[in-house]
Amino acid sequence: MSVNTTFAQNDREDFSMDLIYLLFILVLSVFLGFALISRVPPLLHTPLMSEANAICGIIVIGALIAAGKDANSPLTIFLGTSAVALASFNVVGGYLVTERMLKMFKKKV
Repeated sequence: MSVNTTFAQNDREDFSMDLIYLLFILVLSVFLGFALISRVPPLLHTPLMSEANAICGIIVIGALIAAGKDANSPLTIFLGTSAVALASFNVVGGYLVTERMLKMFKKKV
């Protein structure tokens, strides 16, 4: 067994452990998010979602970085572009919902 084969085998093992670790974090965050959101009273859902959508603006910046960094693969370009588009759509939708919610509380003249 050569040294290069050993390194390749270690790389594959590291990749599979990283993937399992990331999937564990994803599943844990889904359960934690569901548990937290289900305990929020219905009156607070719209303001909470407005805040979450505002935070999504930060995701747009991360998506732009991901789209531009090492963009030599078509898959990287596609994933980065779709991340920018979806995050931007989420931000605009969040602000529209917030504006609509605030209009409900204005006094009619």
